[in-house]
Amino acid sequence: MRSFRYPQVWLAIWMAMVVGTIVLSLMPGPPIPHELTIGKFDHGFAYFCLAAMGVQVLSDRRGWIGAAIVFGLLGIALELAQGFLTTTRHMSAYDAMIDCIGAAIGLATGWTPLRDVVHWIDTRLP
Repeated sequence: MRSFRYPQVWLAIWMAMVVGTIVLSLMPGPPIPHELTIGKFDHGFAYFCLAAMGVQVLSDRRGWIGAAIVFGLLGIALELAQGFLTTTRHMSAYDAMIDCIGAAIGLATGWTPLRDVVHWIDTRLP
């Protein structure tokens, strides 16, 4: 893990994001009119955020890559769970693919200046 002034806060935020993604993926979805949806943007964005936060919290590239792989696999597992464990959701290979692409793009932030955003915020907190 990176050296933060408040490491427990950033780790807790990251874990809350993971739990939130799992819960929201398995609970019944709200009825959203088709005209208000943005395709699969929500899937890709969720997994982008999970992997990008992994880049923020973890200290080395090996950890970043591992986190991105874990989140890609989580997306696939949740799609399977939607198909086999729920009656209100359906399994979609396309959604799983978008989840993996989102995680890959989140991983890519590790090679940009964005990798230090949370560290920058952490150093400016009281």
